[in-house]
Amino acid sequence: MIASMTGYGKAVLELPEKKVTIEVRSLNSKTLDLNTRIPSFYREKELEVRNIISEKIQRGKVDFMMMVELNPAARTQKLNAELIKSYIADFKKITPDVTEADLLPVVMRMPDVMNYSQDDLSTEEWNAIRETILEAVNALNTYRQDEGKVLEKELISYVEKILHNLTLVEPFEGERIETIKDRFNKKLEDAKADIDQNRYEQELIYFFEKLDITEEKVRLKNNCEYFIKEIHEAGSNGKKLGFISQEIGREINTLGSKSNHSEMQKIVVQMKDELEKIKEQSLNIL
Repeated sequence: MIASMTGYGKAVLELPEKKVTIEVRSLNSKTLDLNTRIPSFYREKELEVRNIISEKIQRGKVDFMMMVELNPAARTQKLNAELIKSYIADFKKITPDVTEADLLPVVMRMPDVMNYSQDDLSTEEWNAIRETILEAVNALNTYRQDEGKVLEKELISYVEKILHNLTLVEPFEGERIETIKDRFNKKLEDAKADIDQNRYEQELIYFFEKLDITEEKVRLKNNCEYFIKEIHEAGSNGKKLGFISQEIGREINTLGSKSNHSEMQKIVVQMKDELEKIKEQSLNIL
């Protein structure tokens, strides 16, 4: 079963002193492109967080966010006296007539006038957060698998349309040969030239061999069936499916160049349209 590279996972941990929210988002990417946003208090654990994500998520542009809401009881507030004095001194330079008592309410709203401190990170707390991270990552992977089921149905329908269009080519194969023969014969009649009939037949056979699409039809059918087979295989391999779609495109292009028939070319255009849908969706497969 295939999986999408697009996904979202969230998990929330309620601790006595704080609420920790973990969110993980992912989009398609050729490799694992990981971006983390972690509060400074937990920054020492960033490498471990990256290792957890790398083990669970193969590819994709991944955004990891950890948000923490502290309860009032969890933090100790201290006035930054030196900074407050500095603010007041600066304001006094601008408005010397205003008293410090009048300036104080304004200064208390300035940045960093209050210092907040917490206890050191305990092993028990980090273990709980680690489990919450795993929960969010697992939710992301579940989301990816659900998206993969939708992708699987769409891709199979596109490939089946290509196979169906391939069967529509067959009625025109014999017709185009007769059309080409008639066109050549008419040109010879118009030219009123004497020709070696045996040599003429040999040249026609050589020309029609170059237009033969039997091998292309067989390879295109095999590649389409191989694509569907790989979709149903265990695991998800978007890169491999991308390579197979390139082979499908190569055979479709050869069919188009050899068709030499307006109706066949229309069918080839329809195949190319379905192939473009496959390529677009394949970019989002894990």
